[in-house]
Formats: sequence, C-alpha cells, structure tokens
Amino acid sequence: MAKTLRTSGDYTVKAGAGYDSGSGINTIRLDARYVRLPGDLVVEGTQTVVDSQTLTIEDQFIEVNRNNSTAGTEDSGIFFNQGTSNNQIIFYDADQSEFVVGSTTHDATVSAITNITPGKIRILTGTESDQAATKGYVDTEVSAIGGAFSINFTGDDSTTVAVASGNTVDIAGGSNISTTAAEPDTVTVSLNNDLTNITSITSDASNGDLELVANGTGDIVINDILTFSGAASTPTATTVTKLYNKTPAGGGTGLYFINSQVSATEGELISKKKATALAIALG
Repeated sequence: MAKTLRTSGDYTVKAGAGYDSGSGINTIRLDARYVRLPGDLVVEGTQTVVDSQTLTIEDQFIEVNRNNSTAGTEDSGIFFNQGTSNNQIIFYDADQSEFVVGSTTHDATVSAITNITPGKIRILTGTESDQAATKGYVDTEVSAIGGAFSINFTGDDSTTVAVASGNTVDIAGGSNISTTAAEPDTVTVSLNNDLTNITSITSDASNGDLELVANGTGDIVINDILTFSGAASTPTATTVTKLYNKTPAGGGTGLYFINSQVSATEGELISKKKATALAIALG
C-alpha cells in the first residue's frame, strides 16, 4: 500500500552518530526497483559513484568543473578507465588552450594533467590510414620526401625565389605564351602562337649558332629588308654557304659568300651596274 510522508519544513534522516561533524559511518539504503526524485538532486559529498550498466541523460550539454571561478586556468575533461592499463582521457589543457586526447597515469581525482601521452583519433573506420594526422606527423612526412615543400624559380637576373606551398606563380607572356594548370600537379607552358613584338633573338650558347628551322618542306620567308652587319673577318664554310657583309670590292655590292666546295676563296655578289659594264666591256 502506497504511503506519503509530508512535512511542513526541512526533513532530515540521520544514519549513525557524528553526522553534524561530517563523520557519519552508517549507510542509508533505498531498496526499490525505481527511486524517483521529482525535484533537483544536490550531492554535497566529495565523490559520486554511479554503479549501473546504462546511464541515460536527457540534457543536451554536460558541464564539468562546475565550481571553477577562475579564467581559463584549470584542466578539465573525461577519463576512461582501462583497468590495469593507463587511463585514456579527453581533456582541455588550460595552459596550452587546446584539447588533448591521449593516455595518462593520473586518476580522475587529479586536479591538473601533468602526464599525458598523445593518442590517435580515427576519423573513419578501417586501418591506420584513416587516422587524423598531427602537424608534426605531416612535417615529418614532407621532410622525408625532400624537405619543406617549395619550388625554386630563377629569373634572367640570376635571382632565385623559393615558392612555398600556398603561393602563386604568375607566368607572364602576353599572346606568345599560353599556360594551363590542371589538378593534381600538372602545369603546361606552351609557345604555341606566332611571335609578336619581338625586337631581339639571341643565342645564350657561347659561340653557338642560332637556327631558324621551317616545318617540313616550308621555307624561311623574310617579308622585309634583311640587313647584314659588317663581318670582322672572312668566315670559314665547308658544306654550307655563308652570306656576309664586308667592304665592297670589284662586285660593287659588299655582299660576299663563301663555300669551300665552290671555291677556296670568298666571292662577291656582283651588282647590276657592274654586270652591265662588264657585258659592254667584253662585247
């Protein structure tokens, strides 16, 4: 039969002597299938132990370190008992202002975490390849494949610039150079247009030739005046014919050619005026 005990004031149940001094030694046991407390429950002891198989909490948030009144100076978190192994813990490290996951030799009665071995977080399911990486791990892996990620570019003035990850390289070439970039790691620079606004083409090889080569059976076409600078000396030519400019002589042009397969000495192209005079003189 249900019973109700009512009181108009506070109601105290004492178990054992010395309650008022905080040294009570007896236990109050509520032996029932369910114990319901419609009001708030305040536990003022130093330890609360919940010995149940399932703990269900309706609240959306759980507050730990409730009576902390200082500004960001106390560690707080959740311990996971691992029996004879070190406890696992997720906690907020107040000194470093960061969250830490790992194992510790501390028990949950500690007030500050001073012993911690960082642990791993698995962000998916499967093997170690699914684990979240730390900055230190990434730095080590990057160093193992060649150090800090950067590419060196050297300009025409021999100045070298290191382009690190996250920077942008701008290749400027107007209409003469086309640049395409594709993920993950391909950059293509193409000179696939007609050259325009070019005032000088110079070979960078010491005493090297500068070759103009047409495609297939095409010709090299000069659509304007071709100027020859004065040659300091007579060049040598064996299997090719070379044209060059020197002081005009009997030919009256100053434009010479040489090919050792034609003649051992150079020849001067003859002008129309000289050719006409020779024709008249020779009858």
